[in-house]
Amino acid sequence: MKNLILMLLAVWLVDMLQAQSFPSDIWHEGKLITIDEDTVRGKIKYDLDNDLIQIESQKSIYTYGSRKILYFEIFDEYFEDYRYFYAIPYETSNNYKVPILFEVLYEGQLTLLCREYISTETIPQFNSYSGRNLYSTFKLSYNYYFISKDGNITQYYLKKKDLLTIMKKRSTEVKQFMKNNNLKFDKRGDLVRITAYYNSLLDA
Repeated sequence: MKNLILMLLAVWLVDMLQAQSFPSDIWHEGKLITIDEDTVRGKIKYDLDNDLIQIESQKSIYTYGSRKILYFEIFDEYFEDYRYFYAIPYETSNNYKVPILFEVLYEGQLTLLCREYISTETIPQFNSYSGRNLYSTFKLSYNYYFISKDGNITQYYLKKKDLLTIMKKRSTEVKQFMKNNNLKFDKRGDLVRITAYYNSLLDA
């Protein structure tokens, strides 16, 4: 009986994880600035995979692609904070740039950007009836980018060596700052702190 209860609890937990809502699934209060510099206010839902947003305004729902957007902001109850997104030209293939949506995590001489996505994670579960089973669940993940003041965008693949190369002007100080404050080079909040510190050195 105990093993059966544990198995049922494990299945319930996986179902709950799979059913959870992510920020991109939710309507958020916010505003949009179009490329024609019109301001639209209402509830916003975004789709970074396809670089689209929907906005519900005056009882109608409008869809905008990244080519029609300058900027939008939302209040995200998931994070309990405001979030800011810009459509920035980015080289996708054949040296051709198209505007895609980036979230700005920290803005300065070196700006930290990101694009969130939903990744799949496999979780092993064990029980005496069927042995080892694998369940898939989903989690919120991020791709990170840095943009320099001259507009060059570099994707950051969460390697410490790459981070120090990007921040090579003050890499020694950045490395010591990370050590003193036990900061990780692959954690969202820590990356924001590291980027803020690096910019403070450039501004000094």
